[in-house]
Formats: sequence, C-alpha cells, structure tokens
Amino acid sequence: MFAVTRFRTDDGTALLADAAVLLAALRARPGFRSGEFGAAADDDGLYALLTTWDGVGAYRRALSAAEVKIAGAPVWVHALDEPGVYLPE
Repeated sequence: MFAVTRFRTDDGTALLADAAVLLAALRARPGFRSGEFGAAADDDGLYALLTTWDGVGAYRRALSAAEVKIAGAPVWVHALDEPGVYLPE
C-alpha cells in the first residue's frame, strides 16, 4: 500500500528539514519500503510525502510508534485533511 500526505506551509525550508527527520524515523520501522518528500512544481507552499509499505498494518503500527510521533509532530501540523492511504489495484 502507499500513503500520500500533502502539506501547506509558508516555511518550506523548515518543513523540508523536519520531513527529513520524519522520513528517517519511518525508514527504521518494520514494513517500510520507500519514501520521498517533495515540493509541488506548480504551487508554492504545497508539499507531499509519499511512502510505500508492506501493508496497512505496518503503516498504522509505524505511525503509532513513539519515535515517529515525536519526529512527525512538527510535520503533521501542516498536513491537509484529506484521504491519503491507497491500495494498489
């Protein structure tokens, strides 16, 4: 499965630094396959985090890990409220 979370901020430099810390924490979790963070090519202030996982369970367990919650706190506050978990067809 893959997860896409989009973010909106006026301080992209800080968000990129915080996202790097979050990605490091996610990479250490069982079931993590890949992840990347990037800026929208045509919308200043819009960013996205894409991660792939062995399954929904691995993703949910990763998000509940204390180190991921701590690393993610400065990132998640910028998240847009929209569906983000998808199952490949």
